[in-house]
Amino acid sequence: MATTVFDSALFRDMFGTPEMRDVFSDEAYLKRCIDAETALARAQAKAGLIPEVAARDITAYADFGKLDLERLRHETEIVGYPILPLVKQISEMCGDAGGYLHWGATTQDIMDTATMLQCAQGVAIVEKQLDEVRAALRELAVKHADTVTAGRTHLQHALPVTFGFRAAVWLSALNRHAERLAQAKARALMVEFGGAAGTLASLGDPERALETRKLFADELGLRDPEITWHVARDGLCELVSLLANLGGSLGKIALDVMMMAASEFGEVAEPFVPGRGASSTMPQKRNPISSELMFAAAKMLRERAALMLDATMHDFERATGPWHLEWSAVPESFLLAASALHQANFMLRGLQVDAERMRRNLDLTGGLIVAEAVMMGLAPAIGRQHAHDVVYDACRTAIENGRTLYDVLKENAQIRARLEDAQLRSLTDPANYLGAAALMARKVGGQC
Repeated sequence: MATTVFDSALFRDMFGTPEMRDVFSDEAYLKRCIDAETALARAQAKAGLIPEVAARDITAYADFGKLDLERLRHETEIVGYPILPLVKQISEMCGDAGGYLHWGATTQDIMDTATMLQCAQGVAIVEKQLDEVRAALRELAVKHADTVTAGRTHLQHALPVTFGFRAAVWLSALNRHAERLAQAKARALMVEFGGAAGTLASLGDPERALETRKLFADELGLRDPEITWHVARDGLCELVSLLANLGGSLGKIALDVMMMAASEFGEVAEPFVPGRGASSTMPQKRNPISSELMFAAAKMLRERAALMLDATMHDFERATGPWHLEWSAVPESFLLAASALHQANFMLRGLQVDAERMRRNLDLTGGLIVAEAVMMGLAPAIGRQHAHDVVYDACRTAIENGRTLYDVLKENAQIRARLEDAQLRSLTDPANYLGAAALMARKVGGQC
Protein backbone atom coordinates (compact mmCIF):
# COMPACT_ATOMS: atom_id res chain seq x y z
CA MET A 1 0.00 0.00 0.00
CA ALA A 2 1.38 3.42 -0.96
CA THR A 3 2.36 5.64 1.96
CA THR A 4 4.22 8.58 0.36
CA VAL A 5 3.55 11.04 -2.47
CA PHE A 6 6.30 9.30 -4.47
CA ASP A 7 4.49 5.97 -4.72
CA SER A 8 0.89 7.13 -4.25
CA ALA A 9 -1.47 6.30 -7.11
CA LEU A 10 -3.08 9.70 -6.46
CA PHE A 11 -0.03 11.93 -6.15
CA ARG A 12 2.98 10.19 -7.71
CA ASP A 13 2.75 12.02 -11.06
CA MET A 14 2.60 15.33 -9.20
CA PHE A 15 5.90 14.60 -7.42
CA GLY A 16 7.70 12.59 -10.10
CA THR A 17 7.36 11.28 -13.64
CA PRO A 18 6.91 7.72 -14.92
CA GLU A 19 10.20 7.91 -16.79
CA MET A 20 12.18 8.91 -13.70
CA ARG A 21 10.39 6.39 -11.49
CA ASP A 22 11.44 3.66 -13.92
CA VAL A 23 15.09 4.71 -13.46
CA PHE A 24 14.91 4.53 -9.66
CA SER A 25 12.56 1.57 -9.22
CA ASP A 26 13.60 -1.54 -7.28
CA GLU A 27 13.76 -3.48 -10.53
CA ALA A 28 16.00 -0.90 -12.17
CA TYR A 29 18.28 -0.76 -9.13
CA LEU A 30 18.76 -4.51 -9.02
CA LYS A 31 19.41 -4.59 -12.75
CA ARG A 32 22.08 -1.90 -12.33
CA CYS A 33 23.63 -3.97 -9.52
CA ILE A 34 23.75 -6.94 -11.89
CA ASP A 35 25.22 -4.68 -14.58
CA ALA A 36 27.94 -3.70 -12.12
CA GLU A 37 28.71 -7.30 -11.17
CA THR A 38 28.90 -8.50 -14.79
CA ALA A 39 30.98 -5.49 -15.89
CA LEU A 40 33.39 -6.13 -13.02
CA ALA A 41 33.79 -9.74 -14.13
CA ARG A 42 34.55 -8.67 -17.71
CA ALA A 43 37.06 -6.10 -16.50
CA GLN A 44 38.79 -8.63 -14.27
CA ALA A 45 38.99 -11.13 -17.12
CA LYS A 46 40.64 -8.50 -19.31
CA ALA A 47 43.11 -7.81 -16.49
CA GLY A 48 43.85 -11.52 -16.14
CA LEU A 49 42.38 -11.82 -12.68
CA ILE A 50 39.67 -14.34 -13.51
CA PRO A 51 39.17 -16.76 -16.43
CA GLU A 52 37.55 -15.27 -19.54
CA VAL A 53 35.07 -18.13 -19.66
CA ALA A 54 33.91 -17.24 -16.14
CA ALA A 55 33.29 -13.65 -17.17
CA ARG A 56 31.35 -14.81 -20.22
CA ASP A 57 29.20 -17.15 -18.18
CA ILE A 58 28.54 -14.55 -15.48
CA THR A 59 27.44 -12.06 -18.14
CA ALA A 60 25.31 -14.66 -19.90
CA TYR A 61 23.57 -16.23 -16.91
CA ALA A 62 23.09 -13.36 -14.46
CA ASP A 63 19.39 -12.73 -15.03
CA PHE A 64 17.08 -10.43 -13.09
CA GLY A 65 14.11 -12.43 -14.31
CA LYS A 66 15.31 -15.49 -12.40
CA LEU A 67 15.68 -13.76 -9.05
CA ASP A 68 13.49 -14.85 -6.15
CA LEU A 69 12.51 -11.32 -5.12
CA GLU A 70 10.70 -12.34 -1.93
CA ARG A 71 13.73 -14.30 -0.77
CA LEU A 72 15.91 -11.29 -1.69
CA ARG A 73 13.70 -8.92 0.27
CA HIS A 74 13.69 -11.16 3.34
CA GLU A 75 17.46 -11.68 3.33
CA THR A 76 18.14 -7.98 2.66
CA GLU A 77 16.19 -7.09 5.78
CA ILE A 78 18.36 -9.53 7.77
CA VAL A 79 21.71 -8.49 6.28
CA GLY A 80 20.94 -4.78 6.04
CA TYR A 81 22.05 -4.55 2.39
CA PRO A 82 20.88 -6.35 -0.78
CA ILE A 83 24.25 -7.28 -2.30
CA LEU A 84 25.15 -10.42 -0.32
CA PRO A 85 21.71 -11.97 -0.94
CA LEU A 86 21.90 -10.89 -4.60
CA VAL A 87 25.36 -12.37 -5.08
CA LYS A 88 24.18 -15.67 -3.59
CA GLN A 89 21.36 -15.96 -6.11
CA ILE A 90 23.42 -14.89 -9.10
CA SER A 91 26.19 -17.29 -8.13
CA GLU A 92 23.64 -20.09 -8.17
CA MET A 93 22.56 -19.05 -11.68
CA CYS A 94 26.14 -19.04 -12.99
CA GLY A 95 27.27 -22.49 -11.91
CA ASP A 96 31.05 -22.90 -11.55
CA ALA A 97 31.59 -19.36 -12.88
CA GLY A 98 29.71 -18.09 -9.84
CA GLY A 99 32.84 -18.72 -7.79
CA TYR A 100 34.44 -15.72 -9.55
CA LEU A 101 31.50 -13.38 -9.05
CA HIS A 102 32.07 -10.27 -6.88
CA TRP A 103 35.86 -10.97 -6.95
CA GLY A 104 37.64 -8.57 -4.58
CA ALA A 105 34.61 -6.33 -4.30
CA THR A 106 32.65 -5.13 -1.32
CA THR A 107 28.95 -4.39 -1.00
CA GLN A 108 29.42 -0.64 -1.27
CA ASP A 109 31.39 -0.99 -4.51
CA ILE A 110 28.37 -2.52 -6.22
CA MET A 111 25.73 -0.35 -4.59
CA ASP A 112 27.60 2.90 -5.29
CA THR A 113 28.27 1.90 -8.88
CA ALA A 114 24.62 0.95 -9.40
CA THR A 115 23.56 4.30 -7.94
CA MET A 116 25.91 6.12 -10.30
CA LEU A 117 24.46 4.25 -13.27
CA GLN A 118 21.01 5.37 -12.14
CA CYS A 119 22.23 8.93 -11.69
CA ALA A 120 23.69 8.91 -15.19
CA GLN A 121 20.28 7.98 -16.58
CA GLY A 122 18.58 10.49 -14.30
CA VAL A 123 20.87 13.33 -15.38
CA ALA A 124 20.17 12.52 -19.04
CA ILE A 125 16.42 12.84 -18.39
CA VAL A 126 16.87 16.10 -16.48
CA GLU A 127 19.03 17.52 -19.28
CA LYS A 128 16.38 16.66 -21.86
CA GLN A 129 13.61 18.20 -19.77
CA LEU A 130 15.69 21.28 -19.02
CA ASP A 131 16.31 21.83 -22.73
CA GLU A 132 12.54 21.74 -23.31
CA VAL A 133 11.89 24.32 -20.60
CA ARG A 134 14.69 26.55 -21.89
CA ALA A 135 13.20 26.40 -25.37
CA ALA A 136 9.82 27.50 -24.01
CA LEU A 137 11.46 30.40 -22.17
CA ARG A 138 13.43 31.46 -25.23
CA GLU A 139 10.16 31.75 -27.12
CA LEU A 140 8.58 33.85 -24.36
CA ALA A 141 11.65 36.07 -24.04
CA VAL A 142 11.73 36.91 -27.73
CA LYS A 143 7.97 37.14 -28.27
CA HIS A 144 7.52 39.52 -25.35
CA ALA A 145 10.82 41.41 -25.57
CA ASP A 146 8.83 44.64 -26.08
CA THR A 147 5.77 43.82 -23.92
CA VAL A 148 5.96 46.56 -21.28
CA THR A 149 5.13 45.64 -17.70
CA ALA A 150 5.81 46.93 -14.24
CA GLY A 151 9.15 46.05 -12.74
CA ARG A 152 8.63 45.42 -9.06
CA THR A 153 11.08 45.64 -6.19
CA HIS A 154 9.90 44.89 -2.64
CA LEU A 155 6.53 44.19 -4.34
CA GLN A 156 6.26 47.88 -5.27
CA HIS A 157 6.36 49.42 -8.75
CA ALA A 158 9.98 50.33 -9.39
CA LEU A 159 10.76 50.90 -13.09
CA PRO A 160 9.16 49.62 -16.26
CA VAL A 161 10.60 46.41 -17.71
CA THR A 162 9.30 44.01 -20.33
CA PHE A 163 7.80 40.61 -19.77
CA GLY A 164 10.37 39.23 -22.19
CA PHE A 165 13.10 40.64 -19.96
CA ARG A 166 11.59 38.86 -16.96
CA ALA A 167 11.38 35.58 -18.88
CA ALA A 168 14.98 36.04 -20.05
CA VAL A 169 16.14 36.43 -16.46
CA TRP A 170 14.42 33.12 -15.66
CA LEU A 171 16.07 31.58 -18.71
CA SER A 172 19.55 32.86 -17.84
CA ALA A 173 19.55 30.89 -14.59
CA LEU A 174 18.45 27.71 -16.36
CA ASN A 175 21.16 28.19 -18.98
CA ARG A 176 23.74 28.23 -16.20
CA HIS A 177 22.19 25.13 -14.67
CA ALA A 178 22.62 23.36 -18.03
CA GLU A 179 26.33 24.23 -17.89
CA ARG A 180 26.57 22.99 -14.33
CA LEU A 181 24.91 19.70 -15.23
CA ALA A 182 27.40 19.08 -18.03
CA GLN A 183 30.29 19.84 -15.68
CA ALA A 184 28.87 17.82 -12.79
CA LYS A 185 28.20 14.64 -14.75
CA ALA A 186 31.77 14.63 -16.07
CA ARG A 187 33.11 15.06 -12.54
CA ALA A 188 30.68 13.19 -10.29
CA LEU A 189 29.61 10.07 -12.19
CA MET A 190 32.37 7.74 -10.96
CA VAL A 191 32.72 3.99 -10.75
CA GLU A 192 33.32 2.58 -7.27
CA PHE A 193 35.79 -0.25 -6.67
CA GLY A 194 37.98 -0.34 -3.59
CA GLY A 195 37.31 -3.56 -1.74
CA ALA A 196 36.83 -3.91 1.98
CA ALA A 197 38.64 -0.75 3.13
CA GLY A 198 39.20 0.94 -0.22
CA THR A 199 42.77 -0.27 -0.87
CA LEU A 200 42.06 -3.11 -3.36
CA ALA A 201 44.45 -5.25 -1.33
CA SER A 202 42.61 -8.45 -2.26
CA LEU A 203 43.64 -8.09 -5.91
CA GLY A 204 47.35 -8.38 -5.16
CA ASP A 205 49.49 -6.36 -7.60
CA PRO A 206 48.65 -2.65 -7.09
CA GLU A 207 49.17 -1.67 -10.74
CA ARG A 208 46.89 -4.42 -11.98
CA ALA A 209 44.33 -3.49 -9.33
CA LEU A 210 44.15 0.08 -10.62
CA GLU A 211 44.06 -1.12 -14.22
CA THR A 212 41.12 -3.34 -13.28
CA ARG A 213 39.26 -0.37 -11.85
CA LYS A 214 39.88 1.57 -15.06
CA LEU A 215 38.61 -1.31 -17.17
CA PHE A 216 35.56 -1.53 -14.88
CA ALA A 217 34.84 2.16 -15.43
CA ASP A 218 35.26 1.80 -19.18
CA GLU A 219 32.82 -1.11 -19.27
CA LEU A 220 30.13 1.07 -17.71
CA GLY A 221 30.92 4.44 -19.23
CA LEU A 222 31.70 5.97 -15.85
CA ARG A 223 34.69 8.01 -14.73
CA ASP A 224 37.66 6.19 -13.20
CA PRO A 225 38.39 8.07 -9.95
CA GLU A 226 41.88 8.72 -8.67
CA ILE A 227 41.09 6.96 -5.40
CA THR A 228 38.28 5.07 -3.70
CA TRP A 229 35.39 7.35 -2.66
CA HIS A 230 33.58 5.12 -0.14
CA VAL A 231 33.61 7.97 2.38
CA ALA A 232 34.10 10.96 0.05
CA ARG A 233 30.50 11.64 -0.94
CA ASP A 234 30.97 15.02 -2.58
CA GLY A 235 30.00 13.71 -6.01
CA LEU A 236 26.52 12.61 -5.02
CA CYS A 237 26.17 15.69 -2.85
CA GLU A 238 27.03 17.86 -5.85
CA LEU A 239 24.34 16.21 -7.97
CA VAL A 240 21.63 16.53 -5.32
CA SER A 241 22.63 20.11 -4.50
CA LEU A 242 22.54 20.99 -8.18
CA LEU A 243 19.04 19.55 -8.48
CA ALA A 244 18.00 21.62 -5.46
CA ASN A 245 19.55 24.72 -7.07
CA LEU A 246 17.64 23.99 -10.26
CA GLY A 247 14.48 23.47 -8.23
CA GLY A 248 15.00 26.85 -6.59
CA SER A 249 15.20 28.57 -9.97
CA LEU A 250 12.03 26.81 -11.09
CA GLY A 251 10.41 27.79 -7.79
CA LYS A 252 11.27 31.44 -8.47
CA ILE A 253 9.51 31.19 -11.85
CA ALA A 254 6.53 29.58 -10.12
CA LEU A 255 6.36 32.32 -7.49
CA ASP A 256 6.39 35.07 -10.13
CA VAL A 257 3.71 33.33 -12.19
CA MET A 258 1.50 32.68 -9.17
CA MET A 259 1.65 36.35 -8.18
CA MET A 260 1.06 37.59 -11.74
CA ALA A 261 -1.90 35.21 -11.99
CA ALA A 262 -3.52 36.60 -8.82
CA SER A 263 -6.85 38.33 -9.41
CA GLU A 264 -5.41 41.71 -8.45
CA PHE A 265 -2.67 41.34 -11.09
CA GLY A 266 -4.33 39.25 -13.78
CA GLU A 267 -1.31 39.51 -16.06
CA VAL A 268 -0.85 35.82 -16.87
CA ALA A 269 -2.77 32.58 -16.56
CA GLU A 270 -1.67 28.97 -16.69
CA PRO A 271 -2.89 26.90 -19.67
CA PHE A 272 -6.60 26.15 -19.58
CA VAL A 273 -7.51 22.50 -19.15
CA PRO A 274 -11.12 21.73 -18.18
CA GLY A 275 -11.28 21.11 -14.45
CA ARG A 276 -7.61 21.92 -13.76
CA GLY A 277 -7.21 24.16 -10.74
CA ALA A 278 -10.93 24.04 -9.99
CA SER A 279 -12.38 24.58 -6.53
CA SER A 280 -14.91 22.26 -4.90
CA THR A 281 -16.94 25.26 -3.72
CA MET A 282 -15.95 28.31 -5.83
CA PRO A 283 -16.79 27.76 -9.51
CA GLN A 284 -14.87 30.85 -10.63
CA LYS A 285 -11.52 29.59 -9.37
CA ARG A 286 -8.64 28.74 -11.73
CA ASN A 287 -5.75 27.95 -9.45
CA PRO A 288 -2.14 27.90 -10.77
CA ILE A 289 -1.60 24.21 -10.08
CA SER A 290 1.63 23.70 -12.04
CA SER A 291 3.26 26.66 -10.33
CA GLU A 292 2.12 25.41 -6.94
CA LEU A 293 3.70 22.00 -7.59
CA MET A 294 6.93 23.60 -8.81
CA PHE A 295 7.04 25.75 -5.69
CA ALA A 296 6.45 22.74 -3.43
CA ALA A 297 9.14 20.72 -5.23
CA ALA A 298 11.65 23.52 -4.70
CA LYS A 299 11.10 23.40 -0.95
CA MET A 300 11.26 19.60 -0.84
CA LEU A 301 14.48 19.59 -2.89
CA ARG A 302 16.06 21.98 -0.41
CA GLU A 303 15.38 19.44 2.35
CA ARG A 304 17.05 16.66 0.34
CA ALA A 305 20.09 18.84 -0.28
CA ALA A 306 20.40 19.44 3.45
CA LEU A 307 20.08 15.69 4.03
CA MET A 308 22.87 15.02 1.55
CA LEU A 309 25.13 17.53 3.27
CA ASP A 310 24.62 15.51 6.46
CA ALA A 311 25.42 12.37 4.47
CA THR A 312 28.88 13.67 3.52
CA MET A 313 30.17 13.24 7.08
CA HIS A 314 31.40 9.63 7.19
CA ASP A 315 33.70 8.16 9.77
CA PHE A 316 37.12 6.80 8.75
CA GLU A 317 37.14 4.38 5.77
CA ARG A 318 33.55 3.05 5.99
CA ALA A 319 30.64 4.81 7.60
CA THR A 320 28.26 3.76 10.35
CA GLY A 321 25.02 5.24 9.05
CA PRO A 322 25.32 8.38 6.89
CA TRP A 323 25.38 6.27 3.72
CA HIS A 324 21.77 5.22 4.34
CA LEU A 325 20.58 8.82 4.03
CA GLU A 326 21.48 8.75 0.34
CA TRP A 327 19.04 5.93 -0.34
CA SER A 328 16.24 8.42 0.29
CA ALA A 329 17.80 11.72 -0.80
CA VAL A 330 19.14 10.71 -4.21
CA PRO A 331 16.11 9.10 -5.87
CA GLU A 332 13.66 11.55 -4.32
CA SER A 333 15.71 14.50 -5.59
CA PHE A 334 15.65 13.20 -9.13
CA LEU A 335 11.90 12.54 -8.91
CA LEU A 336 11.19 16.04 -7.61
CA ALA A 337 13.40 17.71 -10.20
CA ALA A 338 11.76 15.75 -13.02
CA SER A 339 8.31 16.67 -11.73
CA ALA A 340 9.15 20.38 -11.45
CA LEU A 341 10.60 20.45 -14.96
CA HIS A 342 7.57 18.61 -16.35
CA GLN A 343 5.19 21.10 -14.74
CA ALA A 344 7.31 24.05 -15.90
CA ASN A 345 7.30 22.85 -19.48
CA PHE A 346 3.52 22.41 -19.48
CA MET A 347 2.89 25.76 -17.84
CA LEU A 348 5.32 27.88 -19.86
CA ARG A 349 4.40 26.47 -23.26
CA GLY A 350 0.75 27.32 -22.71
CA LEU A 351 1.16 30.45 -20.57
CA GLN A 352 -1.47 33.07 -21.41
CA VAL A 353 0.04 36.56 -21.29
CA ASP A 354 -2.32 39.56 -21.05
CA ALA A 355 -0.28 42.48 -22.39
CA GLU A 356 -3.18 44.92 -22.03
CA ARG A 357 -3.61 44.07 -18.35
CA MET A 358 0.12 44.52 -17.85
CA ARG A 359 -0.13 48.00 -19.32
CA ARG A 360 -3.16 48.89 -17.18
CA ASN A 361 -1.31 47.73 -14.07
CA LEU A 362 1.68 49.76 -15.18
CA ASP A 363 -0.53 52.88 -15.26
CA LEU A 364 -2.02 52.29 -11.81
CA THR A 365 0.45 54.66 -10.18
CA GLY A 366 -0.23 57.46 -12.63
CA GLY A 367 3.25 57.52 -14.13
CA LEU A 368 5.15 57.40 -10.84
CA ILE A 369 7.02 54.36 -12.17
CA VAL A 370 8.98 56.65 -14.52
CA ALA A 371 9.90 59.25 -11.90
CA GLU A 372 13.56 58.31 -12.37
CA ALA A 373 13.27 59.01 -16.11
CA VAL A 374 11.98 62.53 -15.44
CA MET A 375 14.71 63.10 -12.87
CA MET A 376 17.43 62.04 -15.30
CA GLY A 377 15.84 64.19 -18.03
CA LEU A 378 16.02 67.25 -15.81
CA ALA A 379 19.43 66.50 -14.32
CA PRO A 380 21.53 67.93 -17.19
CA ALA A 381 19.77 71.28 -16.78
CA ILE A 382 19.43 71.68 -13.00
CA GLY A 383 21.74 69.02 -11.55
CA ARG A 384 20.89 65.56 -10.37
CA GLN A 385 20.20 66.33 -6.70
CA HIS A 386 18.01 69.32 -7.44
CA ALA A 387 16.17 67.30 -10.07
CA HIS A 388 15.65 64.54 -7.49
CA ASP A 389 14.12 66.98 -5.02
CA VAL A 390 11.80 68.56 -7.61
CA VAL A 391 10.53 65.20 -8.85
CA TYR A 392 10.26 63.85 -5.30
CA ASP A 393 7.95 66.73 -4.37
CA ALA A 394 5.93 66.19 -7.54
CA CYS A 395 5.53 62.48 -6.70
CA ARG A 396 4.32 63.32 -3.21
CA THR A 397 1.78 65.76 -4.58
CA ALA A 398 0.57 63.24 -7.15
CA ILE A 399 0.14 60.52 -4.51
CA GLU A 400 -1.62 62.77 -1.98
CA ASN A 401 -4.04 64.21 -4.54
CA GLY A 402 -4.64 61.17 -6.71
CA ARG A 403 -3.22 62.84 -9.81
CA THR A 404 -0.88 61.66 -12.54
CA LEU A 405 2.76 62.56 -12.39
CA TYR A 406 2.51 64.22 -15.81
CA ASP A 407 -0.30 66.54 -14.66
CA VAL A 408 1.65 67.64 -11.60
CA LEU A 409 4.92 68.09 -13.48
CA LYS A 410 3.43 70.22 -16.25
CA GLU A 411 2.29 72.75 -13.62
CA ASN A 412 5.84 73.14 -12.28
CA ALA A 413 7.40 76.33 -13.62
CA GLN A 414 10.98 75.00 -13.38
CA ILE A 415 10.08 71.98 -15.46
CA ARG A 416 8.05 73.95 -18.03
CA ALA A 417 11.02 76.25 -18.50
CA ARG A 418 13.32 73.37 -19.39
CA LEU A 419 11.09 70.73 -20.99
CA GLU A 420 8.55 71.13 -23.75
CA ASP A 421 5.24 69.31 -23.37
CA ALA A 422 6.22 66.67 -25.94
CA GLN A 423 9.45 65.98 -24.03
CA LEU A 424 7.57 65.70 -20.77
CA ARG A 425 5.02 63.30 -22.27
CA SER A 426 7.85 61.20 -23.68
CA LEU A 427 9.63 61.09 -20.33
CA THR A 428 6.46 60.00 -18.51
CA ASP A 429 5.69 57.20 -20.98
CA PRO A 430 6.97 53.94 -19.43
CA ALA A 431 7.59 52.44 -22.88
CA ASN A 432 10.33 55.01 -23.41
CA TYR A 433 12.31 54.10 -20.31
CA LEU A 434 13.19 50.44 -20.75
CA GLY A 435 16.95 50.72 -20.95
CA ALA A 436 18.47 47.59 -22.47
CA ALA A 437 15.62 45.33 -21.32
CA ALA A 438 14.45 44.36 -24.82
CA LEU A 439 17.99 43.94 -26.14
CA MET A 440 18.97 41.70 -23.23
CA ALA A 441 15.80 39.66 -23.65
CA ARG A 442 16.59 39.05 -27.32
CA LYS A 443 20.22 38.25 -26.63
CA VAL A 444 19.38 35.69 -23.95
CA GLY A 445 16.59 34.36 -26.17
CA GLY A 446 19.14 33.81 -28.93
CA GLN A 447 17.66 36.24 -31.45
CA CYS A 448 20.74 38.46 -31.61
